[in-house]
Amino acid sequence: MKYDFKLIESKWQKKWEENKIYKTSEDYNKPKYYCLEMFPYPSGNLHMGHVRNYSIGDVVARFKRMNGFNVLYPMGWDAFGLPAENAAIKHGIHPSKWTWSNIDNMRTQLKQLGLSYDWDREVATCHPNYYKWTQWFFLLLYKRGLAYRKKAFVNWCPSCSTVLANEQVVDGICDRCKTEVVKKELEQWFFKITDYADELLNDLEKLHGWPDKVKTMQQNWIGRSEGVEFSFNAEKTGDKISVFTTRPDTVYGVSYVVLAPEHPLVETLSSGTEYEVSVKEFKKKMEKYNEIVRTSTETEKEGVFTGAYAINPMNGEKVPIWIANYVLLGYGTGAVMGVPAHDQRDFEFAKKYNLPIKVVISPQDKTLHPDEMNEAFVDDGILVNSDRFNGMSNIEAIKAIGRYMEDIGIGKFEVNFKLRDWLISRQRYWGAPIPIIYCDKCGVVPVREEDLPVLLPEDIQFNGRSTSPLQECDKFLNTTCPKCHGLARRETDTMDTFVCSSWYFYRYTDARNEEEPFAREKVNYWMPVDQYIGGVEHAILHLMYSRFFNKVIRDAGLVTVDEPFENLLTQGMVLRDGVKMSKSIGNTVSPEEIIEKYGADTARLFILFAAPPERDLEWSDQGVEGCFRFLQRVFRLVEELSNKLSNAGNFGEYDKDVRRITHKTIKKVTEDVSERFNFNTAISAIMEMVNGLNAHKDTNISKTVLKEALDNLLLLLAPFAPHITEELWHTLGHKESVHLMPWPKYDANAIVEDEIEIVIQINGKVRDKMKISVEASEDEMREAALKQEKLLPLLEDKKIVKVITVPKKLVNIVVK
Repeated sequence: MKYDFKLIESKWQKKWEENKIYKTSEDYNKPKYYCLEMFPYPSGNLHMGHVRNYSIGDVVARFKRMNGFNVLYPMGWDAFGLPAENAAIKHGIHPSKWTWSNIDNMRTQLKQLGLSYDWDREVATCHPNYYKWTQWFFLLLYKRGLAYRKKAFVNWCPSCSTVLANEQVVDGICDRCKTEVVKKELEQWFFKITDYADELLNDLEKLHGWPDKVKTMQQNWIGRSEGVEFSFNAEKTGDKISVFTTRPDTVYGVSYVVLAPEHPLVETLSSGTEYEVSVKEFKKKMEKYNEIVRTSTETEKEGVFTGAYAINPMNGEKVPIWIANYVLLGYGTGAVMGVPAHDQRDFEFAKKYNLPIKVVISPQDKTLHPDEMNEAFVDDGILVNSDRFNGMSNIEAIKAIGRYMEDIGIGKFEVNFKLRDWLISRQRYWGAPIPIIYCDKCGVVPVREEDLPVLLPEDIQFNGRSTSPLQECDKFLNTTCPKCHGLARRETDTMDTFVCSSWYFYRYTDARNEEEPFAREKVNYWMPVDQYIGGVEHAILHLMYSRFFNKVIRDAGLVTVDEPFENLLTQGMVLRDGVKMSKSIGNTVSPEEIIEKYGADTARLFILFAAPPERDLEWSDQGVEGCFRFLQRVFRLVEELSNKLSNAGNFGEYDKDVRRITHKTIKKVTEDVSERFNFNTAISAIMEMVNGLNAHKDTNISKTVLKEALDNLLLLLAPFAPHITEELWHTLGHKESVHLMPWPKYDANAIVEDEIEIVIQINGKVRDKMKISVEASEDEMREAALKQEKLLPLLEDKKIVKVITVPKKLVNIVVK
């Protein structure tokens, strides 16, 4: 029979779907396993990164099912977002139509890969039955004091007409449309993630199944620091300039104060001075750069003098007030003290602008002079030039000066975080409407739960203007106040798509529930997610927001787990010629083309075999060809050996060898998949098994051993190549699906080897190999080696100086 992968794959995909063999329900008598990949944005087509992500997850899900777990393995769509809106403007198609069309296409592609999803649990965040509950969660946060509205400066893209996250701004340019981004002050909705900053940080220690690099990224993003907050007074205006410092031991060394360009006091302080114009120009320049660029260690530090001075409350000294690119309004107080003698960034800034450098910490055995310093002194030392604290170690002085500030009422100990509240407002149409109503009489009024969902209107015109279409839709905008029943207007901002993706994994546990987001009994059975799989690029935003959401709804009594994801695997990228596959570069490989030419099993097998999951994978056309040829060999081997089964007897001369091959492979594959997710080495072991069986296909093997070998070969290969194994499983006469079979167990006794292969060397060069009893002594090894026929001509006329043996490994004959 020919390996007709097209016929085989379409045949079994249809049967699996008809028989719903992957449908999951709660079974409290079985251990549960929740396997999940980060759901995709429906852009229209899968790419090889998708194929890799989902193939990894599918192997895990299939393996766990075969090991007796009740597996939840769902799929859905992160379907709201700006690209759909931009497509509507560009192509004249409604975002809804564009999105659902893409979903239909990508769902078909996923099914062509033979992924074992429970499609009855499919969700799309743009469906009213989903975003109704996204809005419900907004109201929950609002009631718990965790959703609020305030004015804030944001990254604004004039072309996309919306707020951008810092990560969406590259060198002052929108990463989507390449328009120059500006800073804009808007009334925005925020979630109070900072209320959970301590817990988000501390609970990272519980995440034993997460990569250290991801935990470190979150730790740095939260950025907890302990220090003292105190104020400098502006000399002329008397305004207080609050600063937070982790180094109160350096306060006597302050030689300047720096404000963020956006700080509300900047205009007041510079007004009427000769520096007013340069301050305004610098502020305008800073509007082009996002916070990541401004604070990067690679960005040159720039600033301008405001023309104003501040008074250091500890020594009464007057210091200049500057503004600079590296100070951000949203971090800390938006102002920092400059101590150039003991901070390298401040040192470089002071040198650049010729600002004073004051030494207040010195090594015990040396006096530092500012004019001789080439860099800041940042080591521990003894305080100098610090009034009553002179001679104290700087470590002691951190607490002593902090306590002194508290005692005289000018400062207090504080814990500070780099983490800021989550800005969720987006000025666009294609998102979940924020369920808030504005009434002139009642103020801000939440929509009643019974009135959810607040539906997006369908009859929207996309004219490319700089306002959200919702602001021009009277039918949506005008409504009735739930309190006084008077005329009111709706909030026209929609929610950040990260809100939708911060709870989707809960919805999968009860995807068709119309009465609540999920039933407590079901979510508590399935959660947490046992294995989460996705790109490391989501380490900060999505994973942080999901953890925050989990803690909020836990505190509201909706779930019992502290963390949503037990284990996290961040898969590597798919590269071609050393570069990440990208449409813009033009180095992509279409999954559809590979499936059409070689089949889904080949595509899956290559992507799993080419590299360990967490490493980057280099695409190889030859590698794909090799995997295809391997599957052809499997197909031919099973066909040939299945024909041999009918004539096989009850005893075979090579039974022991074949059983050893079979059970060694079971052991290796089981350990590689269950303990390490080393799919590449597991597949390699299966390939070795095929080679071993091929070598024995013409030998005398009993019917029992032959059937055991064939069955186990297909069981082991099934999670990786589901279609061909299903076809061959039925060829062998089985009635049930191979994917519903139990995972094989290895027989330890069968693995024990009677003979081992020994290398024979002459003067260190390999000349032959031989089989010998595993129990052979060194004398027996020597004797057997010297009798090998292949070696006799090589030893003729040579004097054997000595024979070196390494037990169970080699014999080296040294000759002259």
